[in-house]
Amino acid sequence: MNVIKTLALASGTLMVAISVNAWPQTGGSSAPSTQSNMSAGEGTNTHATKQANRALSKKVLGTLSKGGIKTSGVHVIAKGGAVVLEGSVPDPTQIEKAGELAKGVQGVTSVKNSLILKEEGQ
Repeated sequence: MNVIKTLALASGTLMVAISVNAWPQTGGSSAPSTQSNMSAGEGTNTHATKQANRALSKKVLGTLSKGGIKTSGVHVIAKGGAVVLEGSVPDPTQIEKAGELAKGVQGVTSVKNSLILKEEGQ
């Protein structure tokens, strides 16, 4: 019984020693230099990008609504001009129409249409 406890303790100690020695290899000196190179302006740029993506999503959703697409089940995701249409519409003709309308919105560079048909009441 004591031999098993001793072996378990020794193997646990060995695992800890190996993992402690492995950490410095992955962190190295590159981590601090990467963080020090980040400027305060990059956070603002990220915020502006998120705002632009949200604005494009709203613009596409508004265009779909004005174009006769029932948008209550539609979710628009925009990222750098690339737009993804997700969710459901009640009429199969609206799937293709939604994709075409989204392509026509200024600022949209590509459209991935993942809309599905879901009849009302389902």
